[in-house]
Amino acid sequence: MGEKTSAFTTVGPEVRHQIVELETVTVRFAGDSGDGIQLTGTLFTNTTALVGNDLGTFPDYPAEIRAPAGTLPGVSAYQICFSSQDVRTPGDQPDVLVAFNPAALKVHLPDLPEGGMILVNVDAFTEYNLKKAGYTSNPLEDGSLAKYRVYKIPMTTATLSALRQIDLPSKDKERCKNFWALGLVYWLFDRPLEPTLRWIEQRFRKNPTIAQANATALRAGYAYGDAAEIFTVHYRVRRAQIAPGVYRKITGNEALALGLITASQLAGRPLFYASYPITPASDILHELALHKNFGVRTFQAEDEIAAMCAAIGAAFAGYLGATGTSGPGMCLKSEAINLAVMVELPVVICDIQRAGPSTGMPTKTEQGDLLQALFGRNSESPVAVVAPATPADCFSMAIEAFRIATKYMTPVILLSDGYLANGAEPWRLPSVEELPKIELRFRTDPNDFYPYLRDPETLARPWAIPGTPGLEHRIGGLEKQHITGNVSYDPQNHELMVKLRAEKIARIAEDIPLLDVFGEPEGKVLVVGWGSTYGAITSAVEHWQKKGASVSSIHLRYLNPFPRNLGEILHRFEKILVPELNLGQLALLLRGRYLVDAIPFSKVQGRPFKISEIIDRIGELL
Repeated sequence: MGEKTSAFTTVGPEVRHQIVELETVTVRFAGDSGDGIQLTGTLFTNTTALVGNDLGTFPDYPAEIRAPAGTLPGVSAYQICFSSQDVRTPGDQPDVLVAFNPAALKVHLPDLPEGGMILVNVDAFTEYNLKKAGYTSNPLEDGSLAKYRVYKIPMTTATLSALRQIDLPSKDKERCKNFWALGLVYWLFDRPLEPTLRWIEQRFRKNPTIAQANATALRAGYAYGDAAEIFTVHYRVRRAQIAPGVYRKITGNEALALGLITASQLAGRPLFYASYPITPASDILHELALHKNFGVRTFQAEDEIAAMCAAIGAAFAGYLGATGTSGPGMCLKSEAINLAVMVELPVVICDIQRAGPSTGMPTKTEQGDLLQALFGRNSESPVAVVAPATPADCFSMAIEAFRIATKYMTPVILLSDGYLANGAEPWRLPSVEELPKIELRFRTDPNDFYPYLRDPETLARPWAIPGTPGLEHRIGGLEKQHITGNVSYDPQNHELMVKLRAEKIARIAEDIPLLDVFGEPEGKVLVVGWGSTYGAITSAVEHWQKKGASVSSIHLRYLNPFPRNLGEILHRFEKILVPELNLGQLALLLRGRYLVDAIPFSKVQGRPFKISEIIDRIGELL
């Protein structure tokens, strides 16, 4: 939603429980991590997907693992935008803020537009909690919320009342208030309870008392909305018109994991995934560990270096070797990635970027690793680099990363980020016929075999599995002699091998799609993006196109090499704007490679772009 007004500013005459139809709504849940905010948002998202709305989500985790409860650093949030129309982002701002405590209200109130709805747990607004959140007076009583539609709801008291007949300690009963609030929001937006009730039954089947408490709280919250006289309307968002098919809700990390598994099945080789736990990449390891039935082997390594070296060893043995990490881990893996470049083995490195440098803000998103992926190793060390544009696109680009890696015998870095990794959207399950082919060619003939004898088209060296008779060979980090693979210190050979490795990566450009321009093929302003900026950029450009402005966009999913028609497109526009969640890394590359005046538009706040921010910046250029 690019407009800075609430979806609830005009609801017509208010009569008891009038149903008002809306096209798009954005809801944000906020509270302490212990309030179950992420679970609440996830369950609302799952139900919304089943109802048939298009959606986008933005889970926002605290950067501190155990921030004190009730404090500003400890606030966790989950935002979902759902619509009867196409959704590309989780929304610029919430129409509804569900605030479980004063800290949540204080952190997220600045994002709420005038006329927005606040559902607030009035029980949490004690003098002690207000002080911890930095309030000098109670905002529910001092008039500071006059421009919003505020519903003061005793969520804690109502939850305890609903569970009074259940034999649980009061503390455990109080923890059910997130389900009570979820039931209320389900009522408010005409969502069914049954999917969540089934989830509760399955999730807590070993603890029926907890299951009963959560289910009772959910129903009680729903009933409160129906019975309370404070609500005169509730809202309905119709099903979205989407292409036929079987859909599921999927996050970027889930999609990436499934893409790696699918690549393994397409190639007919087992997947070996080695990783050291690091936010926000750990979910990939967790997901892959569930799929041993597909021949997946997961290895939680003792450190990042071990994980990278294990993936190289797996590739040497003929497996599909992969590893995952975030920015700090990429630094540690860099020497071993260089080894993979020298031995020319197909390894996929998934970098789920986060805000840095150093530990930085581990739960916040950024696109700061582009230059590291391209150049963050010693000497001339080229690798292929790809980047998904949406959570669901992580599936396709994981397959593409392995297709490129195995065809060209090269490491491939896949650049995702925290926004894509944790965000969710509906994903249409592809048919097997839609999937690309991955055809592996292992060397089996010992006649005229040399470790660095190259394919004339791709310049890939042979992939010979150790133990194959007659194909015994030695590889390592020292420079290799052309064709034979012997250690070589010859200056001319070294330059030849450096150029061959670079040329191999350059030839990938002939094997990737040409760029499509969104809009007119030439004009005044071209917006260039990569990675997770896709949704905000496309929506902002569409906004200006509807006004008749000469604005187009392109989105790069291949960052090394670039698509071969990129330079031609850039030179057809008067101004080039490059929004990035860094200080202008892609803009620097475009300027250096194509000698165009690429204008950086940077944001490094640990948060994704809003559509409105890009709309405003384009407007300045126009």
